Formats: sequence, structure tokens, C-alpha cells
Amino acid sequence: MRIGELSRRTGVNAHQLRYYEAQGLLEADRGANGYREYGANAVLRVKQIRHLLGAGLSSEDIAYLLPCAVGEAPELVGCPELLAAMRSRLRRLDDQMATLARSRDALADYIDAAERLGSQTYPPFDDADAEPVPA
Repeated sequence: MRIGELSRRTGVNAHQLRYYEAQGLLEADRGANGYREYGANAVLRVKQIRHLLGAGLSSEDIAYLLPCAVGEAPELVGCPELLAAMRSRLRRLDDQMATLARSRDALADYIDAAERLGSQTYPPFDDADAEPVPA
């Protein structure tokens, strides 16, 4: 099937399909006319890619995982390299979430402090020179 048909069948635009191909996630042959020709398994492969992208995996991670993918969802056969890659990605996500939680807590503390101080103007000014008054 050509790229337009694959796009219609998967709901993924042609630009993204070409990107998947460039990343080594999707394979296409070239017809005599130079058009991309995708095999029958391309629809399944695109659905697998979309599910894995939805899980927060990078295209690099997905390229590594796809040989172990079975079915649309996909289920991943637990080869040791695959498990190591997924655990590494999970650790990175945990680290990012912890960083975001710390940032959120700090911002909430600033908001609480500002609300406690009410409508005071900061920095406080005592004359027309607009110089802050030391606390």
C-alpha cells in the first residue's frame, strides 16, 4: 500500500509516517515509480509505534523495543535488553516527576506567602524616588 492509504488506515499523517521511516521504525520498499510501498504489516506496526509513543517512549527507545513487540497494544516479550531499556526510561520519568513535584511545592509556597502578606505593594516604596525600603 502507498503512504496515503497507510495514513488513511492508521489516522497518522504522511509526514509522521516518513519520520517513522527515517527513524528506522517503519520500513517501505520503493516501487518502480519511486513511491513508497508498505507491506501488509505496516498498519499493525504504526499502531504499535503510536501506543509506545503514548507511553512516553522516545523513537530511539521504540526502535529498540519493536523487535520484541507482539500485537497492537503491543505486548512486549520480556527479553533482558528490553526490560533494561524500559526500566531505564521509568527511572528517567520518576526523576522528572520528582523534579516537577519539587518545583510545584516551591511555587505553592511562594503563592501561600504572597497571599498571607495580602495586598501590600512589593517592594515597599516610601517616596517618589521609587527606592525600595529595607525590611
